[in-house]
Amino acid sequence: MKRLRHKEVKWLHQNHTASKQESDNLDPLTETYGIPFYLQYLAHWPEYFIVAEAPGGELMGYIMGKAEGSVAREEWHGHVTALSVAPEFRRLGLAAKLMELLEEISERKGGFFVDLFVRVSNQVAVNMYKQLGYSVYRTVIEYYSASNGEPDEDAYDMRKALSRDTEKKSIIPLPHPVRPEDIE
Repeated sequence: MKRLRHKEVKWLHQNHTASKQESDNLDPLTETYGIPFYLQYLAHWPEYFIVAEAPGGELMGYIMGKAEGSVAREEWHGHVTALSVAPEFRRLGLAAKLMELLEEISERKGGFFVDLFVRVSNQVAVNMYKQLGYSVYRTVIEYYSASNGEPDEDAYDMRKALSRDTEKKSIIPLPHPVRPEDIE
């Protein structure tokens, strides 16, 4: 595992988009971002951008995230923007290790929790996150835009409390769904 450097952003983008095209979108639920988006994250939150590379140089997986929120309102937290593991490297614990590293960074930065958004239909990911200690905080209606005439898809906002949130207030589920514009 290593932190991504500026010169590797093009490598990551090419490997991620190439693997999606060559594998007939075996991982269609992971967003593919443009190089400017990756560079923005790398410039602002370099410690939250971690790649796993095989000995032969192949991209095994990566996680990118950021720190955001308000300390005064006890909402300072780490956010997982994307987590992706290549199909041939799945079921090896790589996703769990990448999540653990992001959680450790968020702990060091004084976060109250780590959160992420996941498609409601992606039960494999939802179950994995639950096994890692995450719980559904709220449902966000039509968070993911659909293509090819399909309806937009809801997301779960899943959270895991960190040690700073001693009373676990950050993970108390909201009783009703919210819309994307209601998310701070």
